[in-house]
Amino acid sequence: MPKFYARRRLSILSALTGLIASVALFNSPSASAALPTPVSAATARSYLAQLTVATENRTGYSRSLFPHWITISGSCNTRETVLKRDGSNVVTDSSCAATSGSWYSPYDGATWTAASDLDIDHLVPLAEAWDSGAGKWTTAQRQAFANDLTRPQLIAVTDNVNQAKGDQDPATWMPSVTSYRCTYVRAWVQVKYYYDLSVDSAEKTALTNYLASC
Repeated sequence: MPKFYARRRLSILSALTGLIASVALFNSPSASAALPTPVSAATARSYLAQLTVATENRTGYSRSLFPHWITISGSCNTRETVLKRDGSNVVTDSSCAATSGSWYSPYDGATWTAASDLDIDHLVPLAEAWDSGAGKWTTAQRQAFANDLTRPQLIAVTDNVNQAKGDQDPATWMPSVTSYRCTYVRAWVQVKYYYDLSVDSAEKTALTNYLASC
């Protein structure tokens, strides 16, 4: 084969390879949320079987009973720590506020470049925790729950998606990204199990059904 044509074919191949890589990069999330990896589906099913089934009781609930966004390190609070953990190329100022970066919200598949577009979701909502046992906890225990960076409980997501979720459990709300639902329910069960929180009957049925397909 003449060298000219060999070089031309090589150039075309290189160009196509670059184009494919660019398309893949364009279609891929620019950042991935770094929720601590939840337990396996098998373990979650085992945990779920051990959770107490009980009617929920919201009497006396107030969000202020769960002190949250406490100082984690230096000038960084819980929200800022999660934003830094879950984002890509996050730059912070002297007060630890994120001034730039990229965040992928796994609930709805959106990518954001402004921290103000994100909420830090309590995967098991504070009100849901209160309903299922946290009403009997001390303030210190509720604070630990509301700022838990070890369990898969805190995650940066699109703010209006988090607000639409509110205090709902998996019987009435799930992430619109179906591929994330298995991760979500595994995390939900792990958190409830660790904190010895109950589930109501509709919640358990939903979790059982979702876990069956994980």
